[in-house]
Amino acid sequence: MAGVAQGRGGRGGIVGINVTPMVDVVLVLLIIMMVSATYIVSQSLKVELPKTASSDETVSKTYVVTVTKEGSYYYNDKPITRDGLVKEFRGALAATKDVNLVITADEDAHHGKVVGVIDLAKVEGITKFAINVEKK
Repeated sequence: MAGVAQGRGGRGGIVGINVTPMVDVVLVLLIIMMVSATYIVSQSLKVELPKTASSDETVSKTYVVTVTKEGSYYYNDKPITRDGLVKEFRGALAATKDVNLVITADEDAHHGKVVGVIDLAKVEGITKFAINVEKK
């Protein structure tokens, strides 16, 4: 019991506090927040942003390289050679220092071709890249 008897039936103060119910409530709230946060992040709305003549900050442009199962390359949906990729990477870096590269490859594409594109990007100085995948 939490109480201690004193004298004639008098009760003493609570010696210890049971924190188990509080921990249970906090854990439930944490789980609810984690689940709702992943739901909020995964949902997106398509909106048309207003256009202005000036802006306070520059946004990096995203460039897309696609590798097909035949081994051909596409740069922003235009066919290109491997040497052409080097020229495009250099041009993108000359335009802005903050270049984001997204690499999209066919499931049956050779692994070496994809690694080759990543290597070209790193050699040219592009450090921000992602590999595009489809969620099952």
